[in-house]
Amino acid sequence: MGSQDKNILNWASKDGEFRRQQSVFRDWIENKPDAKFPAEKDRYHLYVSYACPWAHRALIVRKLKGLEDFLPYTSVHWHMGEKGWRFATKEDNDAPGDNVTPDPVHADYTHLRHIYFENNPDYEGRFTVPTLYDKKQRCIVSNESSEIIRMLYHSFDHLLPEKYAKLDLLPEDLKSKIEETNEWTYHDINNGVYKSGFATTEEAYTKNVKTLFASLDKAEAELAQSPGPYYHGDRVTEADVRLFTTIVRFDAVYVQHFKCNIRDIRSGYPNIHKWLRYCYWKNPAFGETTEFTHIKNHYTKSHKQINPHSITPVGPEPNILPLEEEVPAVKAALQSK
Repeated sequence: MGSQDKNILNWASKDGEFRRQQSVFRDWIENKPDAKFPAEKDRYHLYVSYACPWAHRALIVRKLKGLEDFLPYTSVHWHMGEKGWRFATKEDNDAPGDNVTPDPVHADYTHLRHIYFENNPDYEGRFTVPTLYDKKQRCIVSNESSEIIRMLYHSFDHLLPEKYAKLDLLPEDLKSKIEETNEWTYHDINNGVYKSGFATTEEAYTKNVKTLFASLDKAEAELAQSPGPYYHGDRVTEADVRLFTTIVRFDAVYVQHFKCNIRDIRSGYPNIHKWLRYCYWKNPAFGETTEFTHIKNHYTKSHKQINPHSITPVGPEPNILPLEEEVPAVKAALQSK
């Protein structure tokens, strides 16, 4: 089977466990005149999917750092078929949100895979988002979300107004705490929902879903101790960005689609729920980059092995509660105290 015909929709290994593929493109944008990829306005293009939590990280950081005029982006359509992510067409009317358009950089490219094959005709990995592309050299800089967001923290600071340049999402005084949080939230929560949902044996599913909820319990306890409103206090940090993109999808998709249903966020985790709503409603970088139509349709209509009839559940309603609102059971519990 040729690399351009490989089946990219097989998610689980032979033992029933989901294992995330390592990113291949790992270069870096730097504020150096002799850099291979120097920080320049409008030189790079960011390809994302509103559905994807890993790509969502990059959109949040782009907005937090005020990079809207420096780094344009395009979101693919929410549907992933056998050829991977496709770009929206002018005829598509089911994919709301900014910049859900045909590829503005390559007029004849219909799928994200074409960008990968432009970079390497023999590429055999997955065609993932976010993908950071250099329009000048016509090549991929990076497709590793954790590194893309970090290069956006300071690489463009010399071009930004002071209020954005001074925003530090990985401050030195919190770096060790953030790194520690990242380690277990990545393995057990960010990736844990996928390890639960794509498991193909009862044993793999049970093991991973229990680990997921044990770590949600840990996050709940840590947020109960945080002075807030963010995970590590009064400053938004990388820890908030990385956790938010999974938690905002949890009730809307992961509870039912990935069988992560021991508890939901809105009724089972009051401190996580409070933190989630603060990020969403009070910080535009979080709320304005969240597109629930893409999120719900992608998972339920792209994963045929999980949902063969592509039926998208109506609930939960609403996808996220207002800032001060609670579900009836929580309201009743609070009133009885």
